[in-house]
Order: sequence, then C-alpha cells, then structure tokens
Amino acid sequence: MATRSYAHHFSKAAAVNATPDEVFAYVDSHERLTSHMMRSSTMMAGGRMNLFLDEKEGRAVGAVIGMSGRMFGLNLTLQEVVTEREPPMRKSWETIGQPKLYVIGLYRMGFAIAQTNGHTMLTVIINYDLPSGLFAWIGWLLGGFYARWCVVNMVEGVVKHFESPTCS
Repeated sequence: MATRSYAHHFSKAAAVNATPDEVFAYVDSHERLTSHMMRSSTMMAGGRMNLFLDEKEGRAVGAVIGMSGRMFGLNLTLQEVVTEREPPMRKSWETIGQPKLYVIGLYRMGFAIAQTNGHTMLTVIINYDLPSGLFAWIGWLLGGFYARWCVVNMVEGVVKHFESPTCS
C-alpha cells in the first residue's frame, strides 16, 4: 500500500510510567485518546465531537472510526480507518472519503511506543494537509495550532493517566 504524503507534520514524545503493553492497551482506545475533542472547549470553539466506532472498535486494521460535531457553529464530519496496528509498538489511522473539516484537512495520525533505558516512550504523530476551498484561510491561520493542541492533549492525557498518586 502506497503511503500518501502530507504537507505538515507535528509530533510529541513523553516518558510514561507504565509498561509498553499497558500504554498500548490504554491508547488503543479511541474513546480515551480523543477524549479532549469530546468535551466542549475553547479550542473546539465551544463545540464538541461525538465518536462512532464500528464492531472492531478501532482495534484492528480496517476498523472504521467516525466523528461528527460542531466547531465555530459549523457541522464537522469525518471518517478514519485504522491502517496499521502492531501491539504493543504502533498504531496509525487516516481520514478516508471527503471529511468536512475546517481547520485541518486530510490527515494521518498514529503513535509509537518504545522501551528505552527502562522507560516507556510514547510518541504521537500527525501528518496533515490544510483544508481547501472557502475555509482554507481558517486552516492557514489555525491548522498548526490545532494539530499541536490535539497531539499534546493526547500525550499529556496518557502521561497523566499513568502518574503515581502523590503522597501527602
């Protein structure tokens, strides 16, 4: 399968206080990984997304994931397909069809997990294009900021989930 190239890229890595198997089991859930988009927030312009999973629940190559919602008062819809899944090391998915997005366009996202020097490292990656058409200016202004926000929220959510409780 040929890999499509994208014009823009952002990634973030962090050490996670868990084994690679534990990290993979957690981030293999799209509900957990995209929870930042399911809540109303300033970055979502007061909107939020709803997640729809097929019977594979995003946990197999070929699984289809859908999202719909509102942002800036505009309807959003997209479908993704899982294109790679190698527990406990990596997973990726990309948009399919013609998503109705305004801040970024087509994209491929994924994560890689590695164990180095006794630490589990999680890297989340997004490769994306800016939208075209009438709303292209929104992508030009906010696309990079939005991509960073998504990736950083994903990584920080995983790190926070596995943090040890503080003793007081």
